[in-house]
Amino acid sequence: MTRLSVYIATSVDGFVAGPNDELEWLASVESPDEDYGYRAFMNTVDVLVTGRRTYEVVLKFPKWYYEGTRVIVLSKSLQPSDMRHGAEVFGGSPTEVVAKLRAEGVKRAYVDGAAVIRSFLEAGLIDDLTLSTIPIVLGRGIRLFGDDLPERKLVLEESKSFPKGLVQSRYRVASPTA
Repeated sequence: MTRLSVYIATSVDGFVAGPNDELEWLASVESPDEDYGYRAFMNTVDVLVTGRRTYEVVLKFPKWYYEGTRVIVLSKSLQPSDMRHGAEVFGGSPTEVVAKLRAEGVKRAYVDGAAVIRSFLEAGLIDDLTLSTIPIVLGRGIRLFGDDLPERKLVLEESKSFPKGLVQSRYRVASPTA
């Protein structure tokens, strides 16, 4: 069975990026000695599934952060010739990409990008979420969760705070009968 995990930072008011995809606000909690468990998480991931917009933002970074990780970009507009760093494009639905990953024997997929995360949650495909809340109110930008998601019960598995004010909470998505 393929485990589908979210690992993402948000502002206190629920934004994952500013209105123009700005991410500079994340620097307020950066520390050379602390990655908030990101490397350990990535060591458990077989594939990253992300959306076109997130992929295009990450391509602008000075460094490709997913070296050695298979990346699948969900997009109906990108073509294979548009892809960089060995990333693959997939034009199907969340359910279709999950079926593909399960058929390939993928054990854990990292689901990233606000719109993609919402679509996977809506389809009931996410198993767990790690949310790192940054102590900032952005006021506007790209929301992680929208108003149109169905209710999903979460079970808190762990929560911890860090010296720079980041609070990280790891949730398991409860089964519909829980």
